[in-house]
Amino acid sequence: MDFYVILGVERDAPPAEVERAYTRLARRYHPDINPGDREAAAFFRRVADAYETLRDPARRREYDSDGAPQAVSQETTVEFQGFDFSTPAAGASATFGDLFPDAPARPDGDGAAGAAGEDDRGGDLHGEIDLGFEEAWRGAARRLAVTRLDACDACGGSGRRRAAESRCGRCLGRGATQWRRGHMVFAKTCGHCGGSGRQRRRPCAACRAEGTAPRTEEITIQVPAGIADGARLRIAGKGNAGRRGAPPGDLYVTARVSGHRLFGRDGDDLTLTLPVGVHEAALGATVTIPTVDGAARLRIPPGTQSGARLRLRSHGAPSPRGGARGDLVVEVRIVVPPLEDERSRQLLREFGRLNAADVRRDLFGRR
Repeated sequence: MDFYVILGVERDAPPAEVERAYTRLARRYHPDINPGDREAAAFFRRVADAYETLRDPARRREYDSDGAPQAVSQETTVEFQGFDFSTPAAGASATFGDLFPDAPARPDGDGAAGAAGEDDRGGDLHGEIDLGFEEAWRGAARRLAVTRLDACDACGGSGRRRAAESRCGRCLGRGATQWRRGHMVFAKTCGHCGGSGRQRRRPCAACRAEGTAPRTEEITIQVPAGIADGARLRIAGKGNAGRRGAPPGDLYVTARVSGHRLFGRDGDDLTLTLPVGVHEAALGATVTIPTVDGAARLRIPPGTQSGARLRLRSHGAPSPRGGARGDLVVEVRIVVPPLEDERSRQLLREFGRLNAADVRRDLFGRR
């Protein structure tokens, strides 16, 4: 293709005119201005080649004497083939600038027979499972009924089925399709027949050439030990199937874990509020407490205050990430027993006289 024709300049055009022509075309056909427009990108590559050649005096002289240099082979599905002035372009004037409409037009797609692209990937699905507190702590298996798009049995997910060989109706046996933009002519390999010009398959009627069909399936969810409320599990490939053989989506399952009457949860740690008598907190004691593994012994140091947190190592929940167990964090809550006899009251009064420290001194800054 003539570089001067591509840029729309005369053969004796000065460098400044070449620059202006390139700028005008770049503003209209640069890939950043036409994202996803393959024909605009194909034409812009020709514009760039022409500009790089004609702007350099040495390369321009070589081009004028020897013709266009050998283009570097680039893999593309769309090819600019040149101009066709044999018929007038609808709505176009005879000037070169009017040959390039502002709104890029795309060629007709290949329909169901085209190759699957990234946009054809199957959609993700979402579900929930309910677990008891101990089920989540120990791990469990749950079955979840999922209605999803699966690969069509009739065509194996391709969207097409075998048929008697015939001429491709899309490209009329040429193996390539063409379309116009004004006087410009573009071509690409026919996606309907893969460039062979022959058609050996037909669209699948069972799935309307989508390659997918709805199906309800029971999926077993393996819940790891220690899963927390609100945690999300990913089951790869169990979302909707992709169109025409594209990758499937994933299934995301959210765990809803019920609470426990005794234990709470903080990450991998379990928490327990422990009632402690005044005498146990003051003098110290060793008490029996419940854990998820059964009863255990916990030492309460002398002088323990209400709200103190004691830790029992490796008695928490297992980590879903590696299995290591957290701790059981015990929060002390001092409980004053009911005083139902005079003797108990006398003993407490005596205790107060012997331990007359002001327990509220920090509230007023007294020392």
